[in-house]
Amino acid sequence: MKSKALIIPLVIVLFVLYQGIFTVDETQQTVVTQFGKPVGDPITEPGLNFKIPFVQTINYFPKNLLQWDGDPSQIPTLDKTYIYVDTFARWKIVDPLKFFQTVNNVVGGLARLDDIIDAAVRNFIAQNPLIETVRWTNRELDVTEEGMDDTSHTRVTAEITTGRQKIVKGILKQANPKLKEFGILLIDVQIKRLNYVEEVRRSVYGRMIAERKQIAERFRSEGEGESRKIEGDRERDLKEITSVAYRKSQEIKGKADAEATLIYARAYNEDPDFYSFLQTLDIYKKTMDKDTTLVLSTDSDFLRYFKSLKER
Repeated sequence: MKSKALIIPLVIVLFVLYQGIFTVDETQQTVVTQFGKPVGDPITEPGLNFKIPFVQTINYFPKNLLQWDGDPSQIPTLDKTYIYVDTFARWKIVDPLKFFQTVNNVVGGLARLDDIIDAAVRNFIAQNPLIETVRWTNRELDVTEEGMDDTSHTRVTAEITTGRQKIVKGILKQANPKLKEFGILLIDVQIKRLNYVEEVRRSVYGRMIAERKQIAERFRSEGEGESRKIEGDRERDLKEITSVAYRKSQEIKGKADAEATLIYARAYNEDPDFYSFLQTLDIYKKTMDKDTTLVLSTDSDFLRYFKSLKER
């Protein structure tokens, strides 16, 4: 009975000691509260720590980097171009006591980040033209644009005086002092995505389509002109070939006629009567057949060879 009486107080003591011990690891920092109010300094180093059981409460906060992802917001630039801006940031809790007293937890801290970072982003985007938000430097863009009037490269003519890098640094510089009072340090802010709003996007796409149609029409016109040029060259070459061929054929025909005439002349000189006889037979062949009817007088020279044959 005496041993059992000792065990119960010992268990109670161990339970109380267990409730008064807590650990903090490398990724955590804590604020000890008593009846809802902070007591002592925040614990930021890892290790074993003690508290008053059942009276004090341990509030844990992350010590490592945390992420914040903002909602895309519609913002007008200095040149009155409406764009959607999507940003993200990395932050950490550097003063857990102040963080606990002002925002209480991570969800409350994210709400403060929403208000402060969004306001800084809107402020800097609205103070600069669109090109300043898009580009970082004045480096020439080596872009080949097929069909554009420029020979090969399209260069950005706007002078970049601020650039995106300075804009995000300005957002960071403007937001940090406001977040300091919440025990928050903003490590980095970056623009994740930029895009035109729907109305502007449709206008830009329409302009791009019109430009491409204009380029296509110019290519088509140049192609039709080249086609007509080729057809004209073909017709000219064809006429030239036909003309040369006709001239050569006439030359050959003229030489052949001259040769034939020379042969006829020689034959005529050899035997004029026989030549005349052959020519007459050729005329008979060309002018008369079985269906030919001729009405001639008896003294006609056309049938003189028949007459002479009859007389013989």
